[in-house]
Amino acid sequence: MEDAPDAETRAVYDRRAFGRDVGFGDRPALVVVDLIEAFTDPETNLGSNVDSVVESTRRLLAAFRERDLPRYFTTVAYEESYGDAGVFVEKVPALRELRLGTDAVRVDERIAPREGERVILKKYASAFFGTDLSTELTTDGVDTLVVAGVTTSGCVRATAVDSLQHGYRTIVPRDAVGDRAEGPHRANLFDIAAKYGDVVTTDEVLAELETLGRE
Repeated sequence: MEDAPDAETRAVYDRRAFGRDVGFGDRPALVVVDLIEAFTDPETNLGSNVDSVVESTRRLLAAFRERDLPRYFTTVAYEESYGDAGVFVEKVPALRELRLGTDAVRVDERIAPREGERVILKKYASAFFGTDLSTELTTDGVDTLVVAGVTTSGCVRATAVDSLQHGYRTIVPRDAVGDRAEGPHRANLFDIAAKYGDVVTTDEVLAELETLGRE
């Protein structure tokens, strides 16, 4: 739990039996959360410089594609009326940038989905809430979910929590997720590692995929 804010906090959680590793199962899937133009362009209200996150995610995608393991993308987009945005858009008015049919809600071209790769449209933080992701994962026989994308404190965290609650082993590569500020990023990685999933590195995920391949 290296993302703890200090050694004392880490010791408290370790002593009280939080943060044990769950590891990989037999069939992992990759979910790329909201790496869309509105979030990867630092000039937008929602965006920040997440070039390193995009690059780490690109490496993960390549490995999952090579092994033909399931992979999904998510985007967030709203109708012109914003009637489908509920109170969310009142809380975060910047979400008004996410209009259906605009470039803002398109997956960043550096990791553009290929034919047959699903882009799941969601309206709220979690990739599970109000979508058919869980059905797709069941159909694909998935038991482990690798969650990449943005933001660590928002949609990544919400997806990780719901992933656990839907019964999946949950893996979050710390260098393949990002946020607009370091504090929320580190705090939420720590909390995910304590309660919801394993926080590892992209290299560790790739090494695990190599192991699965040999088996």
